[in-house]
Amino acid sequence: MGKELREESGWRGLFRLGAVGALIAGPLTIIDIMVYVIWPQPSTITAWFSLFHENWIIGLLDLDFLGIVIYIIVIPTILALYLSLRPTSQSWATVGCVLAFVGMATYLASNTGISVLSLSGQYAAATTEAQRAMFLAAGQAVLSIFLGPAFTTSFILVSSALLITAVVMLRSPYFSRRVALVGIIANMAGLGEFLPVPFAIMMTTGVINGICLGLWFMLFGRRLLQLGRDPSGPRRT
Repeated sequence: MGKELREESGWRGLFRLGAVGALIAGPLTIIDIMVYVIWPQPSTITAWFSLFHENWIIGLLDLDFLGIVIYIIVIPTILALYLSLRPTSQSWATVGCVLAFVGMATYLASNTGISVLSLSGQYAAATTEAQRAMFLAAGQAVLSIFLGPAFTTSFILVSSALLITAVVMLRSPYFSRRVALVGIIANMAGLGEFLPVPFAIMMTTGVINGICLGLWFMLFGRRLLQLGRDPSGPRRT
């Protein structure tokens, strides 16, 4: 096992880059979930436009702009995790990596925060009721793209991918069981958000998911940094 990971020594730079991405993504993930708690998402397109008009930064954050940033900076992190877990289970490490990238691509293609921001500005500048109605309809259509099936699909894919990764991590000699268990709890809570449960329980699982996921990123990010310095160890006994 040690020999197999030593063969990845040519990827030390990727381990370090992946570690930096994870260590940045961890705090951002916790901040992201806190945004939803402090500033709940509006329920109508008119309220969304009002939010963007009053504070466009909060509007973008409420439409998960931080999610875009996080997904971009963890691209090398996903690759580094794949390389570190490949000696443990190449097949499942590959499944987790592929599912993660498919889910991330679906999310990035469907996030319409910038479009809603643009439409809110045009709505505020409209001078007739007909123009306002047109921008409201366009805004509702654009908003539905992100808050509809595309977002749900991407979230389930990414959570499933990270859950698989955490389970493989549980068997890996290069990550502690504590780190793996935090990842399992985080991503099971993420998938639990889509169960038919009361809203209060769904919000609770969402907060657990965000906090545990952010903590998990920081924990395995430190380990990736160590592997970037010395891919051969230390290992879990």
